Amino acid sequence: MITVKINNKEYQYPRESTWVDVAKEFQPEYKDDILLVRVNGRLTELHRHVKEGEVEFITLRDAPGVAAYQRSAVMLLLKAFYHVAGPENVDKVNVHFSVGKGLFIEPVGRFTLDQDLLDRVKAQMDLYVSKEMPIMKRNIPTEDAIELFHKHRMYDKEKLFRYRLVSGVNIYAMDNFEDYFYGHMVQNTGYIKHYGLQLYEDGLVLILPRSDVADPLPHFQPQKNLYSILWDSTQWGRQIGVENVADLNGLISDQGLAHLILIQEAHQERQIAEIAAQIAQRKSAKLVMIAGPSSSGKTTFSHRLSIQLEGLGLKPHPIEVDNYFVNREQSPRDAQGNYNFEALECLDVEQFNKDMSALLRGAEVELPRFNFQKGEREYRGDRLRLGPDDILVMEGIHCLNDKLSYSLPSDSKFKIYISALTQLNIDEHNRIPTTDGRLLRRMVRDARTRGATAQDTIRRWPSVRRGEEDNIFPFQEGADAMFNSALIYELAVLKPYAVPLLFSIPRDCPEYEEATRLLKFLDYFIGVSSEGIPNNSILREFIGGSCLKV
Repeated sequence: MITVKINNKEYQYPRESTWVDVAKEFQPEYKDDILLVRVNGRLTELHRHVKEGEVEFITLRDAPGVAAYQRSAVMLLLKAFYHVAGPENVDKVNVHFSVGKGLFIEPVGRFTLDQDLLDRVKAQMDLYVSKEMPIMKRNIPTEDAIELFHKHRMYDKEKLFRYRLVSGVNIYAMDNFEDYFYGHMVQNTGYIKHYGLQLYEDGLVLILPRSDVADPLPHFQPQKNLYSILWDSTQWGRQIGVENVADLNGLISDQGLAHLILIQEAHQERQIAEIAAQIAQRKSAKLVMIAGPSSSGKTTFSHRLSIQLEGLGLKPHPIEVDNYFVNREQSPRDAQGNYNFEALECLDVEQFNKDMSALLRGAEVELPRFNFQKGEREYRGDRLRLGPDDILVMEGIHCLNDKLSYSLPSDSKFKIYISALTQLNIDEHNRIPTTDGRLLRRMVRDARTRGATAQDTIRRWPSVRRGEEDNIFPFQEGADAMFNSALIYELAVLKPYAVPLLFSIPRDCPEYEEATRLLKFLDYFIGVSSEGIPNNSILREFIGGSCLKV
């Protein structure tokens, strides 16, 4: 018998038992299906045999459960799509990015992607779910995996594993359909109960449950502007021949990154210049308002945008909205009693509107500075009056929310949404969530500028993400312009900085699991030196060496 501890109580199970058996016993205590277990701090799939130790159950309310469900649903869709369209007619099914609370997927081949085809694919998925088909896992030598991927015409994966030093590869099989996925899967297709398919733009969207919503399946919300910038970034990656990690690794090993860096930086500079031109053409625009999630490179972007505006004859003035924080003791608190510095109520909205309105009228205004050490707003004689060519360039998480600037004329505001929207994928079926790139950026910057450990950054990240969901993402579609700050080469550059930080996290802490996941993720990349990165690059805001005041 094997002894396991669940909720501080000990239970015994025969050695031949699997975690499926244990999960069935405890399932009535959980509203959502148990998808994985965490044994002694390590995630484990349900088909594995029980092991002595402390056990936690993972459901759709937990991030690892959401990820496992998503991967499994993608595999379910792929099997159904190949079956319905005919494997001989499918060249590739690209799983690209998240949009409208779903995954945008681009099937390529000799078929017509219409509602009839989508309905048949959905019916086939439903059939597989009803059969509760096991999702089997086996580990094979890397060389055998490369041959297998070539046989299945999964050439991205074939190329990817030519740059891996691991001796074995986990292959998942759903009946006779085999594939590779980065991360854990659910035990069988019966666990994939909620999903939807929607035709959208040049492909389809796979709609899946989320941990932060009560409904089993969220309503699809088209995001035209976000889709456009993500699709443009994807197409640009294709044009330069870097669609996935294997392409990037091949370029690094064959030629190095120098030329790609120049191309990427030129591409971003052109986009910044285009946004500056849009602002200059709108004669009434006097306030450029920039918002985006954490580690998007807002500060570097605002500096580079200001330079472009100066080149067009304007006189930009930076305004940090955080200087309008209320005194710390007046800040709102969250449910745990901690200060919620990301709430709009942390800002003196009335004073902000009073000052900005006065500036628009041509009056002179003394601008505040917030003393973060004292937690108090101060006035140090910083006075400003706007002339005909002056323009304010401000950044803050609430800049896209009209409640911040409620009294200011809409035509005086030019709103910009910026985010690091990773256009690179691991391969055609394994996407890189944009949040991973931002987390690594922040981890490296926090260690360099704030003395924070990677453990600190990972621990705070869920709170940061909740603030973004509440205060930034709901307003992104209202922006006049969007800018993607992700650099197609950046994860290869961040790797040498991030890996030592992640290895420093102790095994016995809750953040170790996420550190291990990120280390495995970074293992796909060939690490490179930051020596050739220009000193005005957005990446310099995180790794250091910027010529701008960031």
